[in-house]
Amino acid sequence: MFSSTEKHIALISCHGDPAAEIGKEEAGGQNVYVRHVGEELAKQGWKVDMFTRHADANLPTIVQHRENCRTIRLTAGPQEFVPRDELAEHVPAFVQSLLKFQRQSGVQYRVVHTNYWISAWIGMELKKLQPLSQVHTYHSLGAVKYQSVSTIPMIATTRLDVEKTVLKTAERIVATSPQEQEHMRSLMSTQGNIDIIPCGTNVDHFGSVSREAARQKLGIASDEQVVLYVGRFDPRKGIETLVRAIGQSQLRNSDKLRLMIGGGSRPGQSDGLERERIESIVGDLGLAGLTQFPGRLSPEELPIYYAAADVCVVPSHYEPFGLVAIEAMACGIPVIASDVGGLQFTVVPEKTGLLAPPKDEAAFAAAIDRILMNPDWSHQLGQAAQERVRSKFSWAGVATQLSDLYLELLAQQSKPVDQVSA
Repeated sequence: MFSSTEKHIALISCHGDPAAEIGKEEAGGQNVYVRHVGEELAKQGWKVDMFTRHADANLPTIVQHRENCRTIRLTAGPQEFVPRDELAEHVPAFVQSLLKFQRQSGVQYRVVHTNYWISAWIGMELKKLQPLSQVHTYHSLGAVKYQSVSTIPMIATTRLDVEKTVLKTAERIVATSPQEQEHMRSLMSTQGNIDIIPCGTNVDHFGSVSREAARQKLGIASDEQVVLYVGRFDPRKGIETLVRAIGQSQLRNSDKLRLMIGGGSRPGQSDGLERERIESIVGDLGLAGLTQFPGRLSPEELPIYYAAADVCVVPSHYEPFGLVAIEAMACGIPVIASDVGGLQFTVVPEKTGLLAPPKDEAAFAAAIDRILMNPDWSHQLGQAAQERVRSKFSWAGVATQLSDLYLELLAQQSKPVDQVSA
């Protein structure tokens, strides 16, 4: 006997484990989004089950994050890391594992919120087998991503087809910025129902550390000029652009300039290879003396590193939203970001930071110099950035908007067909 408790929601994030350590392989902004949305929804009275693929046999099957919010790891293929572009063959097994979990627990979800294209496919397959409303967040659009990469993966055709289909068939699509919505309309389809609900950040957690305390903790002198990058080691994140920009900076020969590149890496994995490549470029440019690689930054460490920085740089080739930008802004730090995707929404040029063309080393160098050479203006940018995040991008506010959307879909399920279509 299935229970379809009204406020019981399933969040599906097949490759992005909400319980994973952020900064590890395949653990970035999507994991943060799903985890925080789930926890905030639980605070607002929802029962939240977050489903992901079991990618490590040493990890527990179920992780309880808080009351009524848990991550459930389903067996779908080997219990080991599988790159996201190789997960398609495991979609049927994931669907069957989720159905088995529902039978064993006696629950059936009336609303399923899928994240990323693999999960969209899972959601569409579930809809063939049971009644439900599907909400989908892309986190990355293949139609945009494949414009900025030199090698198109074999899975591209399947991904593009799934992304276009879910836009047309899901009960609601969640775009995280107006720019992402425009890309959906111009590159994919004019059909489909799209709501704009941004990503969020923990405004109480970030901004809780003063600049003086942060620098004392990290051993950074008060007169040093710190440029910070936070994120995965991935060629699409544009770390090379940042490093080469520092090489072109007017301040590169100053003994006060420091570049900090924070993020985890695993030797032998793709992110470890990218870190080695970046370290090689740093060495070739003679920047080793001013560059630090602090490694993976825990949630407790992140506010300290942000607060210690003079500017945070997000040089991605493309970002649907860009959580790092709003995390830094929440700490009162100006952001220099690529003029792409959701970064055009989160960063307000000349007010909270600056935008530069992606892959344009000279433009990033000029932007970095502008901010570092004008400390009073930099402080104003940081204050405005913090105010913008607090007013628009709290996780509680994001979860409230999603909750309203889910309740709207549940109400539509209860209406006669002619009323829903009217």
